[in-house]
Amino acid sequence: MNKDKLPEAFLKRMKEMLGDEYERFLASYDEERLQALRINLSKISVDEYLTISPFNLSKKVPWAEGAFYYSAEERPGKHPHHEAGLYYIQEPSAMAVAEFLDVKPGEKVLDLCAAPGGKTTQTAAKMAGKGLLVANEIVPSRAKILSQNVERLGFANVVVLNEGPDKLAERFEGYFDKIIVDAPCSGEGMFRKDETAVAEWSEDNVHMCAERQDFILDCAVQMLKEGGRMVYSTCTFAPEENEGSVQRLINRNPDIEIEKVEHFDGFGQGNADWWEEADPAVEATMRLWPHKIEGEGHFVAVLRKNAGYEGKVALAKTLTAKNIPADYIQFAKEFFTEEPKGEYMMFGEQLYLVPAEMFSLDKLKVVRPGLHIGTVKKNRFEPAHALALAMKPEQLRNTVNLTSDSPELAAYLRGETLNVNGENGWCVIMVDGYPLGLGKRVNGVVKNHYPKGLRL
Repeated sequence: MNKDKLPEAFLKRMKEMLGDEYERFLASYDEERLQALRINLSKISVDEYLTISPFNLSKKVPWAEGAFYYSAEERPGKHPHHEAGLYYIQEPSAMAVAEFLDVKPGEKVLDLCAAPGGKTTQTAAKMAGKGLLVANEIVPSRAKILSQNVERLGFANVVVLNEGPDKLAERFEGYFDKIIVDAPCSGEGMFRKDETAVAEWSEDNVHMCAERQDFILDCAVQMLKEGGRMVYSTCTFAPEENEGSVQRLINRNPDIEIEKVEHFDGFGQGNADWWEEADPAVEATMRLWPHKIEGEGHFVAVLRKNAGYEGKVALAKTLTAKNIPADYIQFAKEFFTEEPKGEYMMFGEQLYLVPAEMFSLDKLKVVRPGLHIGTVKKNRFEPAHALALAMKPEQLRNTVNLTSDSPELAAYLRGETLNVNGENGWCVIMVDGYPLGLGKRVNGVVKNHYPKGLRL
């Protein structure tokens, strides 16, 4: 980007912060921003994906499992593997946050400011389908994008909400084992990537973001159970939003402490001198600098709650075995070799598979209560696109496997019918052996059920 566009007040502060490193930092703006993708380990292993990958994935992102850099000339966002959810395109530094959460299968986890879904999907993959992950986004349009990414990557145990942090704090006090707070910030770390962030920057905006972060963090602490871990992150360099936000949080909540964790090579530490009221303990936080690592600017703090309790919530009423729609039961016998396990809920005509011990959704803005199984209509069941994407190949009875470079696959993605002999009924169209979408076959003709909004 053009360094001349960087705000003078920002540059003055960075020079004061970095001293002798300032020129190296400034020179990083002349370098190309780096591109990376993270293989969806819930669907495919690293070795398996590398055997079918059309991209040059020879260089790993060192701090994220299954993550690789790719060249600016490559376009993985336009490849069928992207639509099949085999990977997620994500800024490299942003991948560090979920790694420090140290999530375990079976835990209750919250991603409080989750859109567009990078950290949510990274965390969900580590949970291996076990436990509950609540992904929340306060902006409705962004919550919709978040839900679409969760669906594309095929996670059944993720609930997407569209609520304010204070509303959630009232409902989920002391409930979560782990929480991610990737807070809205002034975006200074993204200046090289996004010139809009430069145009919107001001010192007043930094102050406003810091105040909002204080509010969000207080809500998050309220939802964390005793002994729980929280990872706070921003993509800014401003001490007021980084060391300052952490220090103010600890001042307000003495039961919160900063955890010392092993840093990855190249990660810097927080600096107590950059925030006048900071305790030396803030130097256990982490700063990711674009002149020291191959990624954009980030700040990460790992926090633990040492006192509190484990909260309880009202549970949702799920369907008993005798109340599961008969048309779905018949569909499942014909469609699956192994039916997905879990509890079912109906929302009008829509059938969902929801996480175990699902909490009550009463008076919450719900974008996605779990995995959308399909629509129960009069005398028939119509499966959802999300169902196909959530299944493993071995769970499916009736499939059509196409290669990513075949004209038949291109035709399917355009919404055209296919001529493929095989068993009549609902089938899953596969790309290089992995589910991509639905079709319905009658006498060798497969009617296309790929969603119209996704078609080429």
